[in-house]
Amino acid sequence: MIKQINFLFVTFFGIGKIKKIPGSFASLATTFFLFFLFHILNLSPNIILISLIFVFFISLYAVNVFIKDLDNKDPKEVVIDEFIGQSIPICLYEIAHEGTKETNQIFIFYFIMFILFRIFDIVKPYPVSYYEKNFKNSFGVIMDDVCAGLYVVAVLVLYMVFNS
Repeated sequence: MIKQINFLFVTFFGIGKIKKIPGSFASLATTFFLFFLFHILNLSPNIILISLIFVFFISLYAVNVFIKDLDNKDPKEVVIDEFIGQSIPICLYEIAHEGTKETNQIFIFYFIMFILFRIFDIVKPYPVSYYEKNFKNSFGVIMDDVCAGLYVVAVLVLYMVFNS
């Protein structure tokens, strides 16, 4: 039972078992899920950010348990790292822009954040690649996506600085 719950957690409820591009599907599902939490349920960005930090720490343990007996220490079915990485720019965007926003603006920024995250996660510029290559454990699996998410934040901050 615990093993099945862990499997559902690290594969983001089975999304990681999708044959082609499971990371992209997990990132897309995360984007829709967060839109639902922020704009349909109107949950506080701070509560969601605290929950994300909680998920991060649980993931460190859960992914280690999942990959313990595997040769491949970063299997493609583990997509909780995509959930965490994709959530970082969206949560920080919502915190920075708390209040009413036009729906078109939200859709545009969510789409941009999704595309940028996928680019950084696939291309893996330094230090994204550093974590993937040098840490063959849950820390490496998760931190490369955290770095990719932080790259998205950096790009959006630069965009906002130069457009204001």
